[in-house]
Amino acid sequence: MRKEIETETAGSPVTPGELWTNRSCRDLSKIIEELGFVVSPNTIDRLLREELGLGRRQALKDVAIGSAPDRDAQFQRIAELRRHYHMRDWPIISIDTKKKEMLGNFHRQGVCRTSGRVHTFDHDFPSAGEGKVIPYGVYDVRTNAALMTLTRGSDTGELVGDSIRMWWNRMGRYRYDGAKQMLILADSGGSNGCRVRLFHEQLWKISEHLGITLRVAHLPSYCSKYNPIDHRLFCHVTRSLKGVVFHSIGAIRNAASRTATSTGLQVKVAILKRIYRRGVQATERFLNGDYIRHDAELPKYNYTTTG
Repeated sequence: MRKEIETETAGSPVTPGELWTNRSCRDLSKIIEELGFVVSPNTIDRLLREELGLGRRQALKDVAIGSAPDRDAQFQRIAELRRHYHMRDWPIISIDTKKKEMLGNFHRQGVCRTSGRVHTFDHDFPSAGEGKVIPYGVYDVRTNAALMTLTRGSDTGELVGDSIRMWWNRMGRYRYDGAKQMLILADSGGSNGCRVRLFHEQLWKISEHLGITLRVAHLPSYCSKYNPIDHRLFCHVTRSLKGVVFHSIGAIRNAASRTATSTGLQVKVAILKRIYRRGVQATERFLNGDYIRHDAELPKYNYTTTG
């Protein structure tokens, strides 16, 4: 059996010298039977574990495609800012766009309890569906609570601005009334990227309307998985949506609203009626003004805006 596995290992993409196989125990049992031995699949499973030390493992998505030269310095800066805002009882929010959800009779991973059978399309062609829904999340790091907005439009800086405003009006202002500053953690790309001027303009408008200073700290490039919203909100929302076929944006809202954890995560979901269009640019007034103040250290990722 070891010889058969070593034959596959010769072409393995993993570390040279490590044994691996994606053959099932039943397949290996048949191969060994052709060599004149009778070994059951259960025995094969035991031998793989006990004699060859082969466990069942899934590939981990933990190898970064690239690395930002100032990665460690920015993470240290973010940790410093978070401590500063915690001490002053000021809000810290993590923002990002979740994976788009397709409307229509499309298959979704997961199992649901049902008295009948659920039949879906055998191909996920967007043209066969009823459009896509963009979920945008605003996660309050301090209170373990979040607001998720849903829209049928495009993922733009205006969507980000409206989502933050809605979070403040529905949740933030009751907890942080009187706060002088707010810390926003975001990825370096997407609609809330560090170079998106429309996003910057929306932050300035929010700051002007609320009368508080907004400080933004972007995660370094290739590090989006470290954004708190990704592993404290989105993974749990994904679990709530498993196995459900969505034919309306309201169905997504109802399913996502049931998201909860043993640590007390609270999720509110709202549907935005506004349709966001691509191609909208920041105004000339903002582009010609001095409304964004970049830090002297790591200015690409860190800046403030005051209304």
